[in-house]
Amino acid sequence: MAAQSGTGVPTGDEADGTDEVADLFRALGRQIKVARERAGLSQKELGDRLGYGEETISSVERARRTPQPELLVAVDQLLDCGGLLASAAEDVERARTRRRVRHPEWFRNYARLEAEAVELHDYSSLAIPGLLQTEAHAYVVFGTRQPLLDEATVEQRVAARLDRQQIFDRWPPPFTTFTIEESVLRRPLGGWDVHRKQLEALLKFGRLRSVELQVLPTERKEHPSLGGPFILLTPKGKPQVAYLEVQHVSRLVTDPDEVRILSARYGSIRAQALTPEESLTLIEKMLGDR
Repeated sequence: MAAQSGTGVPTGDEADGTDEVADLFRALGRQIKVARERAGLSQKELGDRLGYGEETISSVERARRTPQPELLVAVDQLLDCGGLLASAAEDVERARTRRRVRHPEWFRNYARLEAEAVELHDYSSLAIPGLLQTEAHAYVVFGTRQPLLDEATVEQRVAARLDRQQIFDRWPPPFTTFTIEESVLRRPLGGWDVHRKQLEALLKFGRLRSVELQVLPTERKEHPSLGGPFILLTPKGKPQVAYLEVQHVSRLVTDPDEVRILSARYGSIRAQALTPEESLTLIEKMLGDR
């Protein structure tokens, strides 16, 4: 049952139609699974043939990620579904506009800007960037947060986080750079199996043409930004802004001088980091050392 406001007006899914949207995505996910199994393909095999990751196929089949219209058309053609999935592409586009993004309130303004960004630069000193997290990693992040979140909220937060990764699928994609502290990559959050898949996902993201991923080695003797993580973001047709977040307290920085300082600081961070090629090699070594 949806939560009720003091006026008796539904404030949950019934108020914005997202129950119906979720039902549509679940139905499409089941249809993809049935077609895939009928063809005798695993999720990885289907993903490989279509150019998607195994986790993407899995998440779509379980309705934890929005089924992209392009994916529906590709699956329909590959698995000879007779137009059943392709015909739903327009319905999905309409449903996406109705679906409420279930981010916490303090994050929603940033999430809206991120969705239309043409550039994004992320310095992460404590955690894997949310845009690059796998489903399993995100479950650990939200599932172990204190105080504990209820299971429904964890599901919603994970789905919303995975949905943000759609910015990598649009054309043209935003130009994105990620600079991550080496210590973050060495923390096996969720255990080695979860962490291994997360490192593999970082390699996948780091090989995208629109992404530059760098690792800042722990052994560096100097550090230009010990004040914590931040993000620089340029929305389409608007000036660059910065986003700061600590202990669920967030701040969107729009003052040009403050943004300029953070931008210069990010440049210094990248200059001390490994190159993108060296960074991917280090991540591959981390996987091989296990």
